[in-house]
Amino acid sequence: RLGGLSYFAGAEKKDEHVLVPDLGSLTSVHDRARELFYYLKGGQVDYGEEHSRIYGHSQFGKVYEQGHYPLWDEQHPVHFVGHSAGAQVIRLLQQMLADKAFKGYENTSEDWVLSVTSLSGALNGTTRAYLDGMQPENGRSLKSICLLQICRIGVIVYDWMDIALFKNYYNFGFDHFEMRWRKTGISGLADLLLGNSGPFASGDWILPDLTLQGSLKLNSSLQTFPNTFYFSYATKRTKRIMGVTVPSSVLGIHPLLFIRVLQMCQWRVSLRCDSTLQRLQ
Repeated sequence: RLGGLSYFAGAEKKDEHVLVPDLGSLTSVHDRARELFYYLKGGQVDYGEEHSRIYGHSQFGKVYEQGHYPLWDEQHPVHFVGHSAGAQVIRLLQQMLADKAFKGYENTSEDWVLSVTSLSGALNGTTRAYLDGMQPENGRSLKSICLLQICRIGVIVYDWMDIALFKNYYNFGFDHFEMRWRKTGISGLADLLLGNSGPFASGDWILPDLTLQGSLKLNSSLQTFPNTFYFSYATKRTKRIMGVTVPSSVLGIHPLLFIRVLQMCQWRVSLRCDSTLQRLQ
């Protein structure tokens, strides 16, 4: 959510049966899946004791006094629609339901999900992650100089300053890492910027999940289920001209995204990255 703007063009305002949750924009697939469950059922977000300990953040997060669909269960299943990383969030949530991974909810099952629709879903990762600065060799660390390093510093300072007016307008979703200045102080800010603590140090954020390596790891633990309908819609904004891949048109792509499409056209998987993927497989 960016201020009052709707991610899905106001769909939630046109039909009361449509819900659009405001999940962390840079948080990991795991953390978003946990948040989505409590957004619907209500209660305090529980990220899981083991996961929280491993990645160094609070086990508990936002409190939903009233769930947006508290009736949700096997008799009242939900259709889920996810764009980009949202498709993986839905798949992981369904696996968690099947595994009964939510404490206090022993009756969950995969049949709480009636259908999963992926809109340009990053089901197998995206090469965009490497163009922005993820290391192709491991899919977890950042290059020393890259767009994501600028993003990392900006997010850390933004969350550390903890200005309510700004956070109400846009929140990256890292509140459970408790990076605000009242909690960490100046020394804590230094640790965050130096990469000694926080989500970027632990790898518990969205970009590692969107690499090819991260997606392979995630997909290895996910199932599809017989009573759920799965749909995947792919989009294309490139074409081949004389053997070269280029953006399909200037007018057909938003100006803010044209350069990103042009960059993605030029991506080639390095041999080192390819060998890493083979080992993971």
